Amino acid sequence: KPLDVLKSRDYLVIYPSEKDVLAVSPDFQQLAEVDAVGIIITAPGTDVDFVSRFFAPAAGIPEDPVTGSAHCTLIPYWSHQLNKQKLTAYQASRRGGKLVCENRKERVIIAGRAVTYMHGEIQLATVGNI
Repeated sequence: KPLDVLKSRDYLVIYPSEKDVLAVSPDFQQLAEVDAVGIIITAPGTDVDFVSRFFAPAAGIPEDPVTGSAHCTLIPYWSHQLNKQKLTAYQASRRGGKLVCENRKERVIIAGRAVTYMHGEIQLATVGNI
């Protein structure tokens, strides 16, 4: 059972422990009906400051591996809860991802290893007087 549920763009569901976050087995059909872009679940971590998972089945993403936008919500929340500006995080998806985070008041800094999935080029042309 969550300790708290908050809402901004996404729902933020706070659990007591990392074990609780890992144990969640979501019903994606029910989650797709939620009135938010996604659902973030989180708890204090055992080896990191906090852990999380992110679900957005209505957007075609049952569970996102590592979600920058979710951490824009998580970093200020945990920074306030833990009274720390620099934090470590783990998104506990199947692939998973470790992040180094920093709360800079109006901005957050998120760093970690990334997986390149596409390379490409784009050409822009002007039309008329635009």
